[in-house]
Amino acid sequence: MSSEESPLLESTDPVEREHEAIYRRFSSAQKRLIVALVSYCGLIPLFVSGSFTPTIPEIAKDLNSTGPVISLAVSISVLTNAFGCLLWATYSAFYGRKSIYIISAVCQAAGSLGVASAHTVPELLSLRILQAFGSSSGLSIGLAVIGDIYKVDERGTASGIFFGCVLLGPALAPVIGGFFAEYYSWRIMQLALCIAGLVTLTLVSLFLPETSHPGSRGVDKLEDGKPRWVWLNPFKGLALLRSPNVTLVAIAGGLTLLTDYALLVPVAYTVGKRYNIDNAAIIGALFIPSGVGSLMGAPIAGKLSDMVVVRMRAQRGGVWVPEDRLRVTLIGASIMAPLSVLAVGFILTYVDGTPGIVLFLVALFVNGLGIDFVLSPAAAYGVDILHSRSAEVSAAIMALRGIIVAASTSGLLPLIDNLGILTAYCIIAALGFLAFVLLWAVVRYGDRMRAAVDVGYSTSRDN
Repeated sequence: MSSEESPLLESTDPVEREHEAIYRRFSSAQKRLIVALVSYCGLIPLFVSGSFTPTIPEIAKDLNSTGPVISLAVSISVLTNAFGCLLWATYSAFYGRKSIYIISAVCQAAGSLGVASAHTVPELLSLRILQAFGSSSGLSIGLAVIGDIYKVDERGTASGIFFGCVLLGPALAPVIGGFFAEYYSWRIMQLALCIAGLVTLTLVSLFLPETSHPGSRGVDKLEDGKPRWVWLNPFKGLALLRSPNVTLVAIAGGLTLLTDYALLVPVAYTVGKRYNIDNAAIIGALFIPSGVGSLMGAPIAGKLSDMVVVRMRAQRGGVWVPEDRLRVTLIGASIMAPLSVLAVGFILTYVDGTPGIVLFLVALFVNGLGIDFVLSPAAAYGVDILHSRSAEVSAAIMALRGIIVAASTSGLLPLIDNLGILTAYCIIAALGFLAFVLLWAVVRYGDRMRAAVDVGYSTSRDN
């Protein structure tokens, strides 16, 4: 399908006017409330992952294990998130967003309570799976909700706000998790996550309306009209990866996110060891610049991507090309993400004392900016090109991205131990730069890719 068929101009066509009315179902105030609610739900999975990492040494001591073994919980949770979001996305398309938020919140709260009660490594890892599974609905369904209520030329800004709020997680979670681990117990944070899940359950039940477009849910199309349980294939959304556009964007996102995990996951064993920092609260505080960078980068990148879409469309006389949104990602993928990792490799190898710590924090901030200059516009792009299957395409992208990150993070500490920090981070930086190459290819040849493999792309009429 060529993108040149999709002008975004006002029309008197009754079908298009009816489609426009879908986005006027909620007032601006209601949309802001909905974005606030789904942002809170999206914050939970980042707290689940971010609060755990700086507590790894304390958990290892408590459970008589080692850092690399407990670090497996990070990889397992990332992998669980990848597949969990597929299931939640599939069922949210059938039963609606609200009911799936409620069920997943129950799973997350139960899993968090279980992790807080774990006394062996197998217990910890298995209950961590339930916790991550429950929290995995937050991002994919949150993006789908934004696609439900915002038009294409507003979606980037809304996605940026969503990611900006969500990415308070990387800034705050490690600090809070590290503080509790150092001065009280790492279990306190897990109990707090259980309470957060119960709060999610309450807020969604009371205040979140169903945002799915009228008549679009599978349950609305049942012959007898009576809601009932239907078994669905949660992996059918992976078929969307037949689209080279979706696959390349997902791989690029995974490689970019890997630069972030490479800096943060082993921080207690890289920065902590290099600069003699063994306080879990201080280790957690080292994550703040990355979170602040993400917090700033997401809304800026989202707004810029909307501006680029509007400007390029005007230059073409009203013709919409979805790949215009991805032009913004090239900044983060080519410079910020890979070069910040490379810089950290040199800093940890050659710079001693306080100057080394300061430079490391600056590099983390730049990396945080770069990550969300890629992830925020890329997420909106997925919704743009497959709007009718927004939850599924978001989940498919997250699943492939999660597999890349999970497979890589489990080998980070062995890679650093065997090759050294500088060599290891040179490899990670090269992989990060590969993300730029993939995104450039989609920007340059995206229309041809969509024409070659049509998985039911959206046009301006249904976007």
